[in-house]
Amino acid sequence: MIWVNEQLDPSGIIYSCIACSDETQARACHRSFEDNLTEEQKAEGWVAQLRTVKTWEEVPVNALKLSF
Repeated sequence: MIWVNEQLDPSGIIYSCIACSDETQARACHRSFEDNLTEEQKAEGWVAQLRTVKTWEEVPVNALKLSF
C-alpha cells in the first residue's frame, strides 16, 4: 500500500504531493500538511488529504516519491 499526501487548492489542483510506503511517515506528513495551512487558506477551500493507492503508477506524476 502506498500513502499519498496531497495539498489541494480551492479548484482541486495539487499544490504539493508526497507519497511513501510507510504509514507512520505518511501520517506525520499529513499532520504537517494540515498544520501548514493557514486559517485563511482553509476558509478559501484549501485542503490536505491522505489517501492510499495500490501501485506507484497510481501516484500523481508530480509527487515526491519516498521508498520508505
